[in-house]
Amino acid sequence: MSQSLIETLSPAHRLALAYAPGRMKPATLALLALEARLAQAVRQASEPIMAQMRLAWWRDQLSLASQKRENSDELIRALAAFEGEEEALRKLVDGWELLLSEWIDPAAIERIIDSRAAGFAALARLAGRNEATDAAMRAGRRFALADLATKFSNAEERAQVLEHAASGGGERIALPGELRSLALLDGLARRSLRKGGTPLLDGPASAWHAIRLGLFGR
Repeated sequence: MSQSLIETLSPAHRLALAYAPGRMKPATLALLALEARLAQAVRQASEPIMAQMRLAWWRDQLSLASQKRENSDELIRALAAFEGEEEALRKLVDGWELLLSEWIDPAAIERIIDSRAAGFAALARLAGRNEATDAAMRAGRRFALADLATKFSNAEERAQVLEHAASGGGERIALPGELRSLALLDGLARRSLRKGGTPLLDGPASAWHAIRLGLFGR
């Protein structure tokens, strides 16, 4: 695996990657690294148009066959692991682009979390666990909600995210061992939302919770 891509991940994502089974690590790393790159594009752009241009580049690249992409980019090469699932990755790009809107309403929140959850569902299919696609999608939606809650500084937007999360219930989502990394992220998201949108890793208790999720999936 690429150490340089691992270094772009958040602490929660690094923990999740550590518990991915060996054969799923390349695809898991590629997905999480793409999330990190898209987040950076949105966060660092001085103007929305600059972020939109960068996201459009990613959308264009993911519309090409892997051998025709700009393979000087290490992440582009890593995303070859998602051959056949490019549509899910383009949906992920769309989800991040929605965050550039001046105002996020409940309808936009639904579109954002649905788009970002597509990557979780794609990972389930790549693992050969099609029967777990729906569960992976639900886990992805909850993770996206928790991530949004930590990003929004506007109190009204943040309250909308937490209300949306509450309406979806807080039950544990069962995922197969091949998707242990997603189970870990979902468990951290569940804890975060239950505490009002705290960071996914906010101290020793959350770190221990993550380790337990990584070891036992619950």
